[in-house]
Amino acid sequence: MTPVTRILVVEDSQDIADLIAHFLQGAGYVTTMATNGSDGLKLARATPPDAIILDLMLPDGRGIPFLRRLRAKGDVTPVIILTALDQISDRIEGLNAGADDYLVKPFELPELKARVRALLRRDAGRGGSVLEVGRLVLDDVRHEATRDGQVLDLTAKELSLLHYFMAHVDEVLSQEHLLEHVWDEHTDPFTNTVRVTVGTLRRKLAAAGGDEGPLETVVGRGYRLEVAG
Repeated sequence: MTPVTRILVVEDSQDIADLIAHFLQGAGYVTTMATNGSDGLKLARATPPDAIILDLMLPDGRGIPFLRRLRAKGDVTPVIILTALDQISDRIEGLNAGADDYLVKPFELPELKARVRALLRRDAGRGGSVLEVGRLVLDDVRHEATRDGQVLDLTAKELSLLHYFMAHVDEVLSQEHLLEHVWDEHTDPFTNTVRVTVGTLRRKLAAAGGDEGPLETVVGRGYRLEVAG
């Protein structure tokens, strides 16, 4: 399975966010974007990124509260603050709140990419986080999931979906809920993409375990990952 590195860009300027996203996609990263802190937190929790690029001046408040709430949950995702605030006091506040790096606007895209790569290398050395549910193990750093020790050949979306199920084990998750938290705001709400992706993920889990697999359909309500895995 080819590793996928996800970058979350929390930036209120759509033009700047699009510029960053396009540049990082060209470097092989998968990007998601939010224009305010509330949406950024939802995205960070739904599909945990490998790194976050965070503006401080957001429409629902400065990025510092976003960062503190993230760290208060035990989230150690590397964060680069990208802001026009260039005072020493601003830098100190951002770093003390839990940021890993601080880059002042205007900035050069190649430097931003280099800083992202440096943080990802450092984070990989810390071992990252591993989710374990029954017979399932998902390694966020290696972007790899196994069942009974067998590596699952998952697409990036299937891996994100499995991660979400494992973070909400034994909960019944509706199609609408999954569409909102695992996909993005541009996805057609009438699409069958959730049903299709859940179906392929279920088949791959079952094949690896030689059984029916831990993903079940709860008729009329949605889907559930059983704790047995």
